[in-house]
Amino acid sequence: MNRRVAVTGMGVVNPLGLDVPTMWQGLISGKSAIDYITHFDPEPFDTKIAAEIKVFDATEYMDRKEARRMDRFAQFAVVASLQAVEQAGLKIDDSNSSDIGVIIGSGIGGLTTLFEQVNVLFERGPDRISPFLAPMMIADMASGQASIMLGAKGPNFCITSSCASGSESIGEAFEIIRRGDAQAMIAGGSEASITPIGMAAFNAARALSTRNHEPQKASRPFDAERDGFVMGEGAAVLVLENLSLAIKRGAHIVAELVGYGATSDAYHVTQPAERGEGGARAMRLALKKAGLEPQDIDYINAHGTSTPLNDKFETMAMKDVFGADAYRVPISATKSMIGHLLGAGGSTEAVISILTIINGMIPPTINLTNPDPECDLDYVPHVARQARVRTALTTALGFGGHNSVLVFREYTEG
Repeated sequence: MNRRVAVTGMGVVNPLGLDVPTMWQGLISGKSAIDYITHFDPEPFDTKIAAEIKVFDATEYMDRKEARRMDRFAQFAVVASLQAVEQAGLKIDDSNSSDIGVIIGSGIGGLTTLFEQVNVLFERGPDRISPFLAPMMIADMASGQASIMLGAKGPNFCITSSCASGSESIGEAFEIIRRGDAQAMIAGGSEASITPIGMAAFNAARALSTRNHEPQKASRPFDAERDGFVMGEGAAVLVLENLSLAIKRGAHIVAELVGYGATSDAYHVTQPAERGEGGARAMRLALKKAGLEPQDIDYINAHGTSTPLNDKFETMAMKDVFGADAYRVPISATKSMIGHLLGAGGSTEAVISILTIINGMIPPTINLTNPDPECDLDYVPHVARQARVRTALTTALGFGGHNSVLVFREYTEG
């Protein structure tokens, strides 16, 4: 259980860009990807805005026949996985395929396909349902399709834990490598839920912002005027490897994953536990596993959804864990720019956390114009900040009381 775990590759499909460099440039520029919905007519909905991926053609990355048999969320996942494996320089063949696995989580799965086929059912009857409905809608197909495309024959499954899905997928992949059940894992999350039924569902739960008159200002984590999250879509995937074997094959190591903590609130289906106590326990577990103290953390990428309860209780949780250091460590909520990618949120923020280590730059929390007095930490408002980041912590907190925390560290030899 003492195997060290390296990050050797990263891939994203994101509202700010279809690759890591483009997304990163948008983030450090403080650019918002949130605008009026174009995937469908949003006029009847309380929320008319989202962070959509406007231009995406899966056939640029795969055969047209293959693309047609995948839901949008699976397409995103496959493309992000291909990017990550390419950056890692990881060759998968008969010599190592059984030692390489895939875990790609999704909070909802193939909602686009399911919604379309329900319409077919009611308008044209059950005999006209696509034979590919089942394998396109189930949440494990992002992981399954990536495994097939890459030829990875190790552990292969999907974690569905709402907005913690992508983070927990990375965390469980970390544990698989640490215990020796695989030598490398392709892990992350994917989501494509900007559909009429997806938006109606979250509107009914009163979770979404209705700041329709100012789309780019609607996601405002830790601001006193926040009124809900903004839906996003996309995927983010990491390649994790047994550090010693990554060194042996000459891989470029972008960071080291050193800690993972997962807990349950056991409290409420949508509301976080009082004072964020479940998230605080997950942070402590991740730090303990990493062998680190709160003062060792240089940056936190917060869950920061822009909902009234999350931001307040997440702030309380950080104060509980970090004490006086909570006021020292810079924090940012990048959902202010890319929206909430649900099951892909935690893995996207894992990539962003690694990028802060690599680039020495912390993305801003935009739209923090009227700070909530109960949210009084350093959220890096408005503009990016240069900083030496050796160790970064990122949180992912989901409906159902799921809490997941990852800790990444700058890789140094020895």
